[in-house]
Amino acid sequence: MIKRTRAVISKFIIHKVGNKFNSATNIFSEKTMTFDQESYELMLPFLLKPFANIAQTYRFNHHANIELNEINSYAAQVFENEESFLEVSQHVVNHLFEQSNSAQIKTGDVIIALFDDVEYKDTITNAIGIFKIESKINFFQTHMEDDCLDVYVQKGISTKKLDKGCLIVNYGDDEGKVVLSVDNNNYDAQYWTKNFLNIKFADDSNQHTQNYIEMCKEFSDEIIKEDFGLQEKSKFLAQTVDFFKENEQVNIHDFKNEVFYEDEQKKSLFDDYKKHFEDLNDLVVRNQFAVSPIVLKKQKAKIKTEIKLDTNIQIKLDVDAPDASQEYIEKGFDEEKKMKYYKVYFNEEQ
Repeated sequence: MIKRTRAVISKFIIHKVGNKFNSATNIFSEKTMTFDQESYELMLPFLLKPFANIAQTYRFNHHANIELNEINSYAAQVFENEESFLEVSQHVVNHLFEQSNSAQIKTGDVIIALFDDVEYKDTITNAIGIFKIESKINFFQTHMEDDCLDVYVQKGISTKKLDKGCLIVNYGDDEGKVVLSVDNNNYDAQYWTKNFLNIKFADDSNQHTQNYIEMCKEFSDEIIKEDFGLQEKSKFLAQTVDFFKENEQVNIHDFKNEVFYEDEQKKSLFDDYKKHFEDLNDLVVRNQFAVSPIVLKKQKAKIKTEIKLDTNIQIKLDVDAPDASQEYIEKGFDEEKKMKYYKVYFNEEQ
């Protein structure tokens, strides 16, 4: 997460990137751009706003040596010598062009910018942004012709959404420089983050929290729902969220003891599923880690706890009330109607 209160654009250039499969070539600018005030005031938030609420960060990756990662190397050159900005920006576009390994990779405008006074973790530093504009919108333009105002259609860049972008912050830890990334046109999951940037998630509390909650969500769908039903699934998810809210540190043994209590069958199923999830996703889910409140909040908003019935009725359970399902809902079978039922207890309608 960055703060852009003081941030300024110190260098800015636009190139066009082509595609090897449709013979579209790169087009390069030969000098950096100078803004008028109105354009600058639109451009700065357009480029930086998407990164303001990103909690999870990346680090550069390479199978042999991190210094051989192209974008990492180019960023280091600019941070060390800002006079290399123009030349490096062209290298970045060439590298992006080489990743167009299929006809579906879109051509577009590539913006490369150097920002000063970006705040990250209470540190004021600089950052390099690389942005690819793939989609343009139609808008009306008016002009005077023969004493009459006429309209015609033009295509332009929308200021509302960034297609693809990354921000390389001149701030590092043991894993290297901090990288933030967005991809709103995710037609190829490998193209931007793996092939072009070659980045991986940072090994921190944000990622540990993300991995664990993702695992619990999939466990609830694939195991709890299938073996024990929707009510138990919703109860498990609510208890998971409650555990993360009440504990600054997650310990897997404490988690299982609290969420599954004395249910040894579910504990065993959870252990087996953890191994399956790790193998399937080629990652390690930590047994102990610090909770990231930001990631928890975002993941909680994505958790669905509805019970949808084939009679066009839905029961929505509050994810913040893990005991409500057990206390106020009963499930049974009506012999006369030959149908299952839920009995819901309440005091007042709200």
